[in-house]
Amino acid sequence: MPTAEVVQIPPGRLDLDKPIYTLSIAAEILEVHPRTLMMYEALGLVVPHRTATKRRRYSQRDLLTLQAIQRLTRGHGLNLNGARYVIQCLKLLDEHGIPRPDGLRDINVEHVQL
Repeated sequence: MPTAEVVQIPPGRLDLDKPIYTLSIAAEILEVHPRTLMMYEALGLVVPHRTATKRRRYSQRDLLTLQAIQRLTRGHGLNLNGARYVIQCLKLLDEHGIPRPDGLRDINVEHVQL
C-alpha cells in the first residue's frame, strides 16, 4: 500500500493567498450575509479566486482584508470608501515608520491587500 506524502509548511510560511474558503464559509466566519461578500467583490474590495466552475474561493488574505474593513466600518463608523482610504493611509504610515493615531492602532493592515 503506498504511503501518503506529508507536506510540511515551514513555521511562519503559511500561504495567505491559497483560495480555500467557499462563499458560505467566508460569510459565516465574517458573520455577514453571502450577498455582502458579493457586494464587496463588485466594489473591488476583494477579488476571490474562481474555480473552473466559476465558484468563489476566498483566501486567508481576503478574510484579513475584510476583517480590517469591518473593524473600520463597524467600530469606527466609516463607509466602505472611507475604510479603503484609511487602510491605504495606515499602510503608508507603517511603511514609513510614522506612528498611527491613537484610535487606529488596533487595525491590522500588515497582510491586507487593497
